[in-house]
Amino acid sequence: MELLEKIGTVCLTNQWLYAFLVLLSAPVAGALLTGIDRKLTARMQGRIGPPLLQPFYDLAKLFSKSPMALHRPQLIYATLHLIFMMVALLLLAQGRDLLMVLFVQAFSVICLVLGGMSVRSPYSWIGSQRKIMQMLGVEPVFLLMIVALYLRDGSFLGSDLFAKGEPLLPSMPLLFLAFLCAVAIEFEKSPFDLASSHHAHQEIVKGVTLEYSGPFLGLIEIAHFYEIAFFFGLMMAFWHTNIIIGFLLASAGMTFMTILDNSFARLTPHWMLRFMWTVPLSMALANLIWLWVK
Repeated sequence: MELLEKIGTVCLTNQWLYAFLVLLSAPVAGALLTGIDRKLTARMQGRIGPPLLQPFYDLAKLFSKSPMALHRPQLIYATLHLIFMMVALLLLAQGRDLLMVLFVQAFSVICLVLGGMSVRSPYSWIGSQRKIMQMLGVEPVFLLMIVALYLRDGSFLGSDLFAKGEPLLPSMPLLFLAFLCAVAIEFEKSPFDLASSHHAHQEIVKGVTLEYSGPFLGLIEIAHFYEIAFFFGLMMAFWHTNIIIGFLLASAGMTFMTILDNSFARLTPHWMLRFMWTVPLSMALANLIWLWVK
């Protein structure tokens, strides 16, 4: 334990080392969480499932293929998608302005949408349009969550949040539930897997990522690993005062989304938007009003 504390102290005093470790460990953690999700899904469906390290094998196979692109802007948008996601995670880990973190993460998704729209494939266009509808559903919840943090702590800085000695969950239970719905959309879990999907029966028509292949699809997969680590860290932040409880809380959230994914079929984009703008948004607003009058 003393050794871990010393390592943590060195990392915090050396910002470059800290940033390097965050950027190195985040995709590894995201890939492992993806492997656990696939294994758990297979068990729920009565299958053995792929190995735990299958996401690493898939990524290595993608980068072993010859690079091919229909349109040069695809490459730029895939690279920007990855870069913005890395920057968003790094800003979150360093405790920077949470509004800036939200905007950078949104820019990453917009780059993915622009990449899907830069080709003439109708499936890619439909996937990009649905990704925009997903953003319309989740971004208000994220924004209200950050406003609630400001009402609670009087600051938009993540460092001020972590400096508080009280966990977020007791004062923001409804916002946490709304946040889980938004994260399920970001992870393309059923019934919200509208723009793309990780399921095998939908890989032929992958929506927004249909026209990506080889190393360029690998870049998007790495960005997805960063995204998983990003939202897993946000779920842990709801109990930031104890890293073990925070980890268990985030793990419970991931398990809930896996169960949700295996319990519902895909529904329409308009249903998704209606649902997000009624149930989760109402819960978030109710929690916000409670914090305001508290």
